[in-house]
Amino acid sequence: MGAVLLLGADSLSVEDVSDFARRPDGWDIRLDEAAEDRMAASARVKDELVASGRPVYGVTTGFGDSCGRHIGPAKAADLQRNLIAGHLAGNGEPAPAEVVRATMLIRANSLARGYSGVRVAVVELLADCLRADILPVIPQRGSVGAGGDLVPLSYLADLLTGHGTALHRGELRPAADALREAGLTPLRLAPKEGLALINGTSFMAGYAVATIRAAHELSAVTDLCTALAAETLEASTAPFEPFLHQHKPHPGQYTSAARVRRLLHGSRLAVRHEDRVGANPRLAGDGYQLLRSGLQDRYSVRCAPHVTGVLNDTLGWAADWLDTEINSTNDNPLFDPDTGEVHHGGNFYGGHVGQAMDALKLALASIGDLLDRQTALLVDEKSNHGLTANLIRPVLDADYESGLHHGFKAAQSASSALAAEALKNTMPATAFSRSTESHNQDKVSMATVAARDAWHTVELVQHIAAITLAALCQAADLRGSDRLAPATQAAYDLVRTVVGFLDRDRRLDTELADLAALIASGRIGALLTTTDGHLTDELPEQARRSGVHGHA
Repeated sequence: MGAVLLLGADSLSVEDVSDFARRPDGWDIRLDEAAEDRMAASARVKDELVASGRPVYGVTTGFGDSCGRHIGPAKAADLQRNLIAGHLAGNGEPAPAEVVRATMLIRANSLARGYSGVRVAVVELLADCLRADILPVIPQRGSVGAGGDLVPLSYLADLLTGHGTALHRGELRPAADALREAGLTPLRLAPKEGLALINGTSFMAGYAVATIRAAHELSAVTDLCTALAAETLEASTAPFEPFLHQHKPHPGQYTSAARVRRLLHGSRLAVRHEDRVGANPRLAGDGYQLLRSGLQDRYSVRCAPHVTGVLNDTLGWAADWLDTEINSTNDNPLFDPDTGEVHHGGNFYGGHVGQAMDALKLALASIGDLLDRQTALLVDEKSNHGLTANLIRPVLDADYESGLHHGFKAAQSASSALAAEALKNTMPATAFSRSTESHNQDKVSMATVAARDAWHTVELVQHIAAITLAALCQAADLRGSDRLAPATQAAYDLVRTVVGFLDRDRRLDTELADLAALIASGRIGALLTTTDGHLTDELPEQARRSGVHGHA
């Protein structure tokens, strides 16, 4: 680590935020000098407007539909604390620490851009809390995704003012105690600062960034599963050859096929198309024969790059949109430090985040469905090319153990249940706008629900992938794991550190949970990065012009 995170310089990336959110130690969080000057200037503009007695939305007026109620400057600071207290109305399980860290970093970056009218001290305390890993406990539910993430972000503002509960290095404790131990002083909110903290898209963006990172790793794991499926099902390598994908050059599809091809290099299990054709005698004249070996494999293997490719390309544009979102000023109103003007608008609307997450969860669910279908091929003796039914250990008919074990039968059923749940999640949340808040918020994005759905879909697909990988390694043992390609052998060895060979029926839930955690940790995806090589260099010109997803 040791990388610098520069706040307010429009330089944060999805990759930076997700890396920090997962492993926060060792980062250097700094406030850009020019941004610090802008913050001070915009705060002066706001203070002058307040002192003038002019109504300024959310500063000397009520909020939302109550904006017609104007208060005097002396009440402006108290209004902010009441705003925070009144929005502590969330519910549901707490958001994961990874999401909360991303949320805090994104909010600090947005405010640091210098157009929200907040003091430098607000961003400095946010950064100090991140350095000390003092996190608010934020309920997952309660945001309609317009007006910003008002309810979830109120828990962040509550923490900064020394109230509520904090998660401090994994321990729940009163926020005031955590701040005191870290030597930090709670904020006394100045006018606009409560609104600036909660009136933004940072919570939905935190979920989105974490989901994008996990989805990238699932893409690599899916290509690994496809390569192992090609080996253990003795499938053809032909569907992954460059010629096919040069003539349908979607960058993500091309990248997926190239990665599967590299993973299969050196395999003694996957079959070359010419060898499969050569296994059948030639036929002349008007003869007829049943082929000893079919020429094509099931779609869940043969078309896998076309499924994973959609995920890859969706990740490309979704990450671009999120890069813009996390480097934006997305509260209301905004102050122009150059002209001294105040601007009222709707930058808090989460439309781009919602659209990206609704699309991403659909692509992710399709991956889950693909992996479940690969597992279904493996356990079915009608489609697994001579492997045992349900991948049980081979036994002789006369053996007492014969007929007593069912191997991966139940695991595949569980996989199908998870896949169905993931597919159910694909209903677009952004289609369910609800008029709320006395019809002031009469059109809302529901982007936070979309982002949360996408995150939960990632978790489901990680567990599906765990079942698929465990079944594939079982099949590899039945075929002879020493015949795997070097790259798939390395992944097999890593999987075998948490899931052992199934020699008889036993509970698998704890081992599968460990494997899902291994997938979520990124270790399997990291193992596979060495197989990517110079994939961009291999792309045909049309695909290079379209651009390969560049975020990791």
